[in-house]
Amino acid sequence: MNTLSLKKLYLGVLMATSLSFSAYAEDVVKIGMIQPLSGPNAVFGINSERGMQLAVDMINENGGIKSLGGAKLELIPADIPTPNTAAQATSRLISKEKVSGIVGHFASSATLGASEVTERMKVPLVTFAFADQITSRGYKYVFQVTPKGTVFGADQFNYVYDMMKDHGEPPKKIAIMYEDTAYGTTQAKGLRVAAKEKGVEIVVDEAYPLGITDTTPLINKVKSTNPDIIFPVSYFNDALLLIRGMRQQGIDVPAIGGAAGYVIDDFRKGLGEYSEGIMSVASSNQDLAPTDFVKRYKEKYGVFATHDAISHAVAVDVLAKAIEKAGSKDPKKIRDALSETDTCEGIASAIPGGCVKFDDTGLNVKTFPLLVQWRGDTLVTVYPKSVAKASPVLKQSK
Repeated sequence: MNTLSLKKLYLGVLMATSLSFSAYAEDVVKIGMIQPLSGPNAVFGINSERGMQLAVDMINENGGIKSLGGAKLELIPADIPTPNTAAQATSRLISKEKVSGIVGHFASSATLGASEVTERMKVPLVTFAFADQITSRGYKYVFQVTPKGTVFGADQFNYVYDMMKDHGEPPKKIAIMYEDTAYGTTQAKGLRVAAKEKGVEIVVDEAYPLGITDTTPLINKVKSTNPDIIFPVSYFNDALLLIRGMRQQGIDVPAIGGAAGYVIDDFRKGLGEYSEGIMSVASSNQDLAPTDFVKRYKEKYGVFATHDAISHAVAVDVLAKAIEKAGSKDPKKIRDALSETDTCEGIASAIPGGCVKFDDTGLNVKTFPLLVQWRGDTLVTVYPKSVAKASPVLKQSK
């Protein structure tokens, strides 16, 4: 072989190696996103999508998945407006899009349906949803970054009971109203058990259908029983109907929401002065999250980062860390890395408690619910005392 031929061969190998390395370095890891991007719960899905995309952007800006040569994360969305579409959409993400993992859904009922598919097809699902059933079925491919719904319900009651006891007036009678899906029924169960343990009478314990348009009978029942505290567990439109209706009828006892519709900016905008002082449990809050994430979210979207945005960003970060540890796009290897998660760094630190560690069921055992309160145009963490940014005000707007 002459010198010219050797040079051509060398250049050819060099170019091939360079192209191969470039393709590897610019590779992507697909993450499926299942959220309600349309329909009555779209506001939650959009908040969640925003938090997830910002988390992806920040991870990619920081070098992407370094163990895969700097591969970038890419969100592949699937709109799941109702629970009955969850299985089909999830299956498509896995079989057609070849995602390495999935994050979502906001709603527990949709998450339950999606998790049946991810378990069968052996792709990890990291979720924000609350329902106890999510991590109580022995599944190996589902991971829950938030506490269980019964824990949210119990703390929804216990936090407020302790606050009122500190003021010398513990509640004697309470009202519980909840939408009748997995989210509402699970959380109501926690409320019910906690109240009975304290010997508090439950004068109203009513489920109502998802999509309710007339809350007048519920409100009349509350008014006739005169509870000391009202615990509504609602999505968005039902939250507006309940609070507005109660205030317009002169029911001004404290209302303690069950997250969801009570902790988004649209709630404040929809109710105006009626939102002032309303408290709610939440899975996270912007005044406890990393400053850089909160600042960038506000700059990008013009509104504070809601708990669904923050907690879904945490889910993305946890999944990304597992991909980094696995050094692979293989869902099974990523699942195994997720099961060993124990992190208190990065966006994952935004969760109350600042850490994520999954037990054998896939539940994060390092976190706890917050109690937040509307003060003007923002939500302030008021309980537990160890993380509170302000003292709670029990008097609410009439």
